[in-house]
Amino acid sequence: MANRVLEYQKKDLPQNMSKLGWALFAIGALAGVAAFYVDNTRAAYNYLIAYMFIMSVGVGSLFLIALEYVAGADWSVPFRRLMEFFAALVPLMFILIIPLLFNLNELFPWMNKKLVEGDAILTGKAPYLNSTFFIIRVFGILLLWTLFFYLFTRNSMNQDSTKDQKFTKRNIIISAIFIPVFAITLTMSSVDWMMSLEPHWFSTIFGVYYFSGTMLAALATLTLAVIFLNEKGYFGKLLIPDHLYSLGALQFVFINFWGYIAFSQYLLIWYADLPEETVWFLHRWSGSWAFVSIFLIIVHFVVPYSILLSQPAKMDAKRLKIASIWILFAHILDLYWLIMPNMNEGKSGGAVFGWIEIAFPVALVGLILVVFNIRARNKNIIPVGDPKIERGLNFRL
Repeated sequence: MANRVLEYQKKDLPQNMSKLGWALFAIGALAGVAAFYVDNTRAAYNYLIAYMFIMSVGVGSLFLIALEYVAGADWSVPFRRLMEFFAALVPLMFILIIPLLFNLNELFPWMNKKLVEGDAILTGKAPYLNSTFFIIRVFGILLLWTLFFYLFTRNSMNQDSTKDQKFTKRNIIISAIFIPVFAITLTMSSVDWMMSLEPHWFSTIFGVYYFSGTMLAALATLTLAVIFLNEKGYFGKLLIPDHLYSLGALQFVFINFWGYIAFSQYLLIWYADLPEETVWFLHRWSGSWAFVSIFLIIVHFVVPYSILLSQPAKMDAKRLKIASIWILFAHILDLYWLIMPNMNEGKSGGAVFGWIEIAFPVALVGLILVVFNIRARNKNIIPVGDPKIERGLNFRL
């Protein structure tokens, strides 16, 4: 089996995929630089959307790796190397974070010391919401994620050449440590980068809400990669529709989970009707933001739910491609809905959309393609040394 697998691993990925990635990244990056020059505040908010999207794909992929090891799953083993490629976005976040660090005052009102001194709520939150502790948290979290990425991928790559099962056992232990760390750090990141944009407001399930979107983005990205590579012959005849079913089923599960968490958060705040809680939703149900909120429900829940409802749909490559692309768009829209109303223009009554909102998504799509191609170069796209690879390839419903 290993020799048959290796036959398909030594081919280079399509050059046009790499060229497309670099082209999209260059166009988006240049447009993004122009956006900072034209409207620095608006560009900073849009860049934050792109940064949180990259976080979703990178850290979400890292979580999927850990989940496979802890659960002892077989079906996902042939796809795990692709998850490792996407998780390579995590160390890159040390560079991607730089523009945000130069625009913290544009994004966060609690960075204004005069505003904090005259506000009892912000003064009470000052021990947590202050620039020094914020930067320590941000880099500390990135360092933790990068450390786990390095450990996972090092063991996985070493196992390709040695076929030693001890690397699987090591990664199982590392995964058991990573999962609670992931839960805490992802929640902290969502609070720091998004919830604190409106520091008077709070939600105890905001981290879970972002987690649900993160998992959808990571799963959709992985599904697109699996289908694309399979169609191009990079898996040979090793994958069948049964392998796609679990990817489609997981997407369907997290679509429902996102809807449940979103509705729960809204219902509890609506029912309690406390001014300090309702203000956040009032911003999103006034003016043109009301249309965006309704549109989000349709795009993020109704449409993907309908696409993936039937069992055959979860095994159909074409339908899964459509669903995955749609889910990625829905996640960007969700981040837009979470972040942009906090911008002054949004609070004054209207959602904003133009070329600036398009520039950063174009750049991040290009960046994901570039990172995937670089990581996949001269590497097996299937973890051929994993002791469960045969069971994974022979998986049947």
